[in-house]
Amino acid sequence: MKTYQVVGIGNAIVDVFAQSDDSFLELMGIEKGIMQLVERERGELLYAAMEDRKQAPGGSVANTLAGLGNLGLTTGFIGRVHDDALGRFYAKSMEDNGTSFVNPPVQGGELPTSRSMIFVSPDGERSMNTYLGISSELGPEDVSDDVAGQAEILFLEGYLYDKPKGKQAFERAAHLCRARGGKAGIALSDPFCVDRHRDGFRHLVKDLDYVIGNEHEWESLYQTDLDSALAQAAQDCGLVVCTRSGQDVILLRGEERAMAPVKRIVPVDATGAGDQFAAGFIYGMATGQSLATCGRMGCVAAAEVISHFGARPEADLKALFRREGLI
Repeated sequence: MKTYQVVGIGNAIVDVFAQSDDSFLELMGIEKGIMQLVERERGELLYAAMEDRKQAPGGSVANTLAGLGNLGLTTGFIGRVHDDALGRFYAKSMEDNGTSFVNPPVQGGELPTSRSMIFVSPDGERSMNTYLGISSELGPEDVSDDVAGQAEILFLEGYLYDKPKGKQAFERAAHLCRARGGKAGIALSDPFCVDRHRDGFRHLVKDLDYVIGNEHEWESLYQTDLDSALAQAAQDCGLVVCTRSGQDVILLRGEERAMAPVKRIVPVDATGAGDQFAAGFIYGMATGQSLATCGRMGCVAAAEVISHFGARPEADLKALFRREGLI
């Protein structure tokens, strides 16, 4: 038995929320309803301007691990935070929620802990301003043999390819996991991330056991239409997952093909849909389910998270799976 059923590696970002109106956004020069990266000085200015702020551990892979923890799996997270108030909060919150935060907060003159300042308008729009901070310095030295090598399943975040050290951490973790019999896979993150690292990703997917992406990410990766892209992906990668907006999920493994139906619901907050789809899918994979069931589990988890504010599940996902006849 391995120490961890699932280990994730990605950006450790504290989500900091505050209510704001449109006049405040205009005053602070914040573009409404989008996510933009900010530099340290700008990040500190916005953080100081937030009134009655609330905070929660965030980051794409960390959100997926929260979903897997909700489902009862043993999880660990490889991330990098500073030994400051936000970093200690992040590490403790992950541990309190059942995920081992394997690297202690870094002391010394490092960059501060990453944070995303999220201004919530009265109409529900979220304006996100993300300062990457110390998580952008995640490197191979943060990847322990005893963690990556002790994972049954490793889940990687495509955004890590944006930094050379992140890419090295990513590749070291995947090698350690697979060398000891584990499965390693990636979420492609977004089409722009794929555009930036197309050659690297094309090479990488050939060495991974599963890859999750949406239709735009697959088309970007192979620079062709979706059917042709998925046909090439099925030759390159062990297991291919393609989510499509409002349409059935496509799952491919060699000659095997499965579809998972999507139930249309009106989202309250679409944040975290992809992260929780990954949680449901990986849970299915970890427990030996069929391709179609893995996909359906992902859809159920995604539907739960978009039914309320926040990027992490509030309901008992296993209970939802039972209700759908999946377990």
